[in-house]
Amino acid sequence: MTVQQPQAMIPTVLVYEGDPGFPPLVNMPVPHPVPQLDTQPFPTAIAEATPQPDGAGPGTEAFRYWVAADALSRAARTWGPLVPTGTQWHPTVGRALNAHLDAGIDLNAFYDRKGLWFFRRTVLGVTVAACESSEVVEHETGHAILDALRPQLFNAASAEAAALHEAFGDISALLSSLGLESLRIAVLAETQGDLELSSRVSRMAEQLGWAIRQGHPNAVDPDCLRNMANSFFYRDPVELPPTGPANTLSSEPHSFSRVFSGAFLKIVAGIFRQQDLQDQAGLARSAEIAGQLLVDAVVAAPVVSAYYAQVAGHMIAADQRRNGGKYGQSLRSAFIRHGILSLEAAASVTEPEVARRSAQIAEAMPGGGDDEGLTAVTIQGAAYGVTLPLTLSAPAEERRFGIAGSDPAGGSLRPADPERVATSFLEDLFRQGRVHVPEEHRSAATFVDDRPSRLKTHEITRSTTGEGLALIRRCFD
Repeated sequence: MTVQQPQAMIPTVLVYEGDPGFPPLVNMPVPHPVPQLDTQPFPTAIAEATPQPDGAGPGTEAFRYWVAADALSRAARTWGPLVPTGTQWHPTVGRALNAHLDAGIDLNAFYDRKGLWFFRRTVLGVTVAACESSEVVEHETGHAILDALRPQLFNAASAEAAALHEAFGDISALLSSLGLESLRIAVLAETQGDLELSSRVSRMAEQLGWAIRQGHPNAVDPDCLRNMANSFFYRDPVELPPTGPANTLSSEPHSFSRVFSGAFLKIVAGIFRQQDLQDQAGLARSAEIAGQLLVDAVVAAPVVSAYYAQVAGHMIAADQRRNGGKYGQSLRSAFIRHGILSLEAAASVTEPEVARRSAQIAEAMPGGGDDEGLTAVTIQGAAYGVTLPLTLSAPAEERRFGIAGSDPAGGSLRPADPERVATSFLEDLFRQGRVHVPEEHRSAATFVDDRPSRLKTHEITRSTTGEGLALIRRCFD
């Protein structure tokens, strides 16, 4: 008689599949297999000591560790199969992207080319730890993924390039969530199959949004930090105010990111409607197709003003190359509905036009120099309260497709010139209080925002390529 051997138990940890949720109705943690962080081509690590997988629950450091580890591993597994062979973290990151789970007191997290940094704060008795939200972890990991693919975007003095970074982070959270069968089933039930509707996977960082809203009621959406299920319509960011309430569009990158992320959600929904079976497996396939087209596009699209339009055009081109244009209607519809492409622009990215550009597109590779495709624009520092001339890195690659966003009055917008894009971006940073200016570079008329609570994403420093000063990015938050 054959004796059947008992199956070995797979060790598990408790995690949130997404976000902790909107207090007090928080989501229930579920068991997942112990995550593997050394996942190629995007290995990750956590600075804190690894706890035992002993089923520790919410509010403990062990639980936060395993939520973050699970999210890091899932984001790496989501993007790894989609990126070109040979893609690696930005060289300053090192072999593995290191996450710091308790970086200080704040309602924030950021990526700074050294690692990921997650903060926490107690609000109305609730300790809100950014690392305890898989969506926040996957968003920040998305910044690092995009930096590996297109490092030129890090220092580009462009609101649109910065906003694409933020949109990519939210898309990273969306695609990572849709990598879980349980969440695919849940979102199909919640939306009754209409993926364009607000859902658990479209609402980014519900708990963090709740916490910010307690002190700043109009700074974020009423039920989350940002919702990809939106109808924001493209405007040239140089024409937008630098800040505004969450129900309006501003040039601030997180606000402006919603134009692109909103279109991307509609793309996933459109591709899903074209699947033979509109079930959870069809949704998984739709998310993978959309993610692949986005990766192809950001690798190939030149960094220019009106950058959204170039990425959109290259997603349509990627669909032509990979799928014979099968999903072109879904892509064009989404980009037109959000104004990222004008009607004439969407109609101009045709199969013959893509074929004509195919050699240039095929030559595009991930990575490259940090300043590749950017042009130095030098302006007088006195106008910005600094002592010397100031150099900005403006987006100035050659456009591959002659396309642009939609003018709300009809037709296409004329893209702003690189100098205007860069100086508008700099002025926005100062008005948003996002620039650190060391004392030695401040003029008598300086107007630097020195609030310690305001994270500085940029700094003014000595230029390494010539005389004077330069604007450089510290981090994406």
